[in-house]
Amino acid sequence: MADQPRIVTRDEQPYVAIAATVTMDDIAAAADRLPEVMAWVAARGLARAGAPFFKYDVIAMPDRLQMQVGAPLRELVEGEGDIVAGLLPAGRYAMVSHIGHPKELMGVTTDLLAWADRQGLAFDMTSSPDGERWGCRLEAYHSDPRLVPDMAQWHTDLLFRLAELAGPRLRSDGLAPP
Repeated sequence: MADQPRIVTRDEQPYVAIAATVTMDDIAAAADRLPEVMAWVAARGLARAGAPFFKYDVIAMPDRLQMQVGAPLRELVEGEGDIVAGLLPAGRYAMVSHIGHPKELMGVTTDLLAWADRQGLAFDMTSSPDGERWGCRLEAYHSDPRLVPDMAQWHTDLLFRLAELAGPRLRSDGLAPP
């Protein structure tokens, strides 16, 4: 079950992650590397600043996804080995929260994209020969599988960065001014 989509503003956010290039069928293999990220963070005594996430950088469906599996941090650090460090960009994001199985996220994503289209919103995304290049497209997983083993009860937020506005700003309710 997904909430109503909304627009949120986020500050720049340091993070660490492991990058992967996968197909839709291989996303679970990338997700299996999240414990490595968490162990790296814990071994350095770093403070997480939110839920672990998948960050999709380039999407060429269904053949190839360039993604990162990571965690937000309270401070900027340097990566090492397979761990890369970066900053999630500040800005306005279209967001929707979902309680349910991760398999349902494709439908939730479709609904979020349709909502944004009806609002006249554009995403921070460009088309290229490699696929859709996203400024920031996140799936944040709030549910720890050790504490919530029933995947049908998982809480996930989808956050897609919006393009910078060249024209009039949107109202706080997410609608364009008349």
